[in-house]
Amino acid sequence: MTAKGALGSEILPHTMDDLTLIAGGRRTTLNSGKSDPYPIIVHSHLAWDWVWQRPQQFLSRLSKRHRVLFIEGPVPDEHVRTTQLTLREITDFPNIIVLQMKIPATRWTDNSWVDKERRRVVQSLLAGPLGRKFAEPVQWFYDPMAVTAFAGHLDERAIVYDCMDELSLFRGAPAELVRRERELLALADVVFAGGPKIWKAKQALNENCFCFGCGVDEKHFGRARDPKLALPADVAALPRPIFGYIGVVDERIDYELVAKLADSASGSIVIVGPSTKVDPALFPQRENLHWLGGRDYTDLPAYARAFDVCMMPFAMNEATRFINPTKALEYMATGKPIVSTPVEDVVAQFSSIVTIARNAGEFIAGCERVAANHPRQQIERGLARVRRNSWQSIVAQLEEHIDDALATKRELSIDAA
Repeated sequence: MTAKGALGSEILPHTMDDLTLIAGGRRTTLNSGKSDPYPIIVHSHLAWDWVWQRPQQFLSRLSKRHRVLFIEGPVPDEHVRTTQLTLREITDFPNIIVLQMKIPATRWTDNSWVDKERRRVVQSLLAGPLGRKFAEPVQWFYDPMAVTAFAGHLDERAIVYDCMDELSLFRGAPAELVRRERELLALADVVFAGGPKIWKAKQALNENCFCFGCGVDEKHFGRARDPKLALPADVAALPRPIFGYIGVVDERIDYELVAKLADSASGSIVIVGPSTKVDPALFPQRENLHWLGGRDYTDLPAYARAFDVCMMPFAMNEATRFINPTKALEYMATGKPIVSTPVEDVVAQFSSIVTIARNAGEFIAGCERVAANHPRQQIERGLARVRRNSWQSIVAQLEEHIDDALATKRELSIDAA
């Protein structure tokens, strides 16, 4: 599963002023079109090239009106002695530029040095031609660890925090993350929370906090309802029914549950998605259990079309306490029945649409039941929910809240003067 769209240009600048991009074999300058209302500088712990999810869904749409500089978190590299940058334009979204940085692995645990180095290289970059395109930006944070390096240092007009997960509960989270997130919440002019439960937690720390959960690209995932869509070759001939999962494979998956389903149910279990923070060698192995790894975003509807049941086999652990799975609405758009473990936000929002299983026995029975007798009413309710929750409609609301925050800051500035 990779990001939508091919990468555009890619360079390692020899100097901070050498920012002409080489795209598609020809030299072009950075987008010099009409000025947008405000540029956006994003700080993300997730790479643009990885799974196509909330950050890409939001920013690809925001880029129609706003220039976007998407700065990925630094990556430690034992082969570099000084910080190296890669800058590229995304061909499908020419208003988006992605910046990656590799830093010496020997300095990785020195948070103070990392903060100063991240700030130094970005400020140096913006001191050149690129800076003219990103003057007085809105800083948009996904990564709380970036707050010390950048908040208040890029002449921003506002700070946005899009809190899509409770990152402090994920495996390998830095110990410093909780303190930095509190700092970010105190500084943010507006906060967007990825689900009802996480919204309640963050609203206590920032009153200008709004709940925006999952959106969905119905046109894309609705392709799974097209009987003419060809099935992928690696699943087309599998014994049916097919119980399928599409998404990241990490510590949030209940591997014991997946194994029990494979041992008990007829048909095939198919897991589509890249793995992270877990060892694939430890995944349960069964003849009817197929770990396919990542697939391109454009191919996901074809896999969903092959499924008889879409699964959310999440473990009930710390990492899933606050999740509001994007895949819930994506599954609904495919017109397939859905079975899930009792993740709190799924139960609160979708219990009339999704079959909720409280234990392994209920999960297995639920999968077999809905595979044999598609629950038409649940599916229709899901399709109706999809039509009310497009990514585009959510982005329009996000922009309204940002405009309100900017207006409030202007008013306060006038009053202070």
